[in-house]
Amino acid sequence: MDTLDKLIMIYQRSGLSVSRFASIIGKDRRTLTSWIDKSVCKDPPKEVLESITRFFRYSERVWDQECDKDEFLALLEHIPQSEIKIIDKGYEGGLEYILEKEYDRRFVIHSRFPGPAYRDKIVTFPYKFGNSPQAVALRKRRCEHILDYGFESVEWYSIESLLHFAFSPIGNFYTTSQKIAVLDLMLKTFEDNYNKSLYFFDSQTTKVSGIDTIYMSINPKAHIMFFKIPIDSLIVEITNKMLVYRIHKHFTTPSSAPKHIPKDDAPKILSILKDCIQEGKDIVHFCKNIKRQTPFLPIFSCNLSVELHHLI
Repeated sequence: MDTLDKLIMIYQRSGLSVSRFASIIGKDRRTLTSWIDKSVCKDPPKEVLESITRFFRYSERVWDQECDKDEFLALLEHIPQSEIKIIDKGYEGGLEYILEKEYDRRFVIHSRFPGPAYRDKIVTFPYKFGNSPQAVALRKRRCEHILDYGFESVEWYSIESLLHFAFSPIGNFYTTSQKIAVLDLMLKTFEDNYNKSLYFFDSQTTKVSGIDTIYMSINPKAHIMFFKIPIDSLIVEITNKMLVYRIHKHFTTPSSAPKHIPKDDAPKILSILKDCIQEGKDIVHFCKNIKRQTPFLPIFSCNLSVELHHLI
């Protein structure tokens, strides 16, 4: 592969617009377009190549003449070890790490509904670990911080986890009154608050490949993301700028985001769910109410057994 072919492939893989990519390499749109369509076959200057490796954090080896196509592709797909870090500080250390990284704002894909801050505000911490005075103080601090009206928080939950919270008798430690209290708290937090955004997404038909089973926090401005591993309170931190951008883009771009309930409609879903729980109704009744009051039945039906579809 020659240098120009490599530049074209990097551009195509980036998913960026011509304008955005041109700004990264410090050239105008016309110059970049002339390289992409090969109306100009001269190799890009050295400063352009350096801009690409710096922005995408690729190895300088990608531009070597000896770097063939197979090696080139391997280098593009490889995340440098320096951009992956394992945080192994125990439960309390992990909490401190999360509080620090999410201090200004947060964009989170939750593994379970509700998130820890809402759970810990309503119920006694349900696990055998994490009961030290330090852990209790950190959880309280997290609750106060996240529930603060001015704190900017974007939260995504799978519809499956929402339905599990409300209706499943398996692995569910919430009483009916606690479920109602959680929903009241979240309605108070998200309704009419432009600092908060709540989304419910379909993890069944869009094949999000397990992204709904781990706590993932993304900060595109700081070019960092991390996720929790359910073993010994380990956290994996990634600082690869392009990977952080791609994951964040997946949830924020209409063409790539999973099917979901828009943030303006999410509180209404919570309200309908709360009414059903208060009345002691089951999941079929809830879906009938969803059908009557919203246009979102199809996205909920994807998460139900086909044996229930004819009842709705």
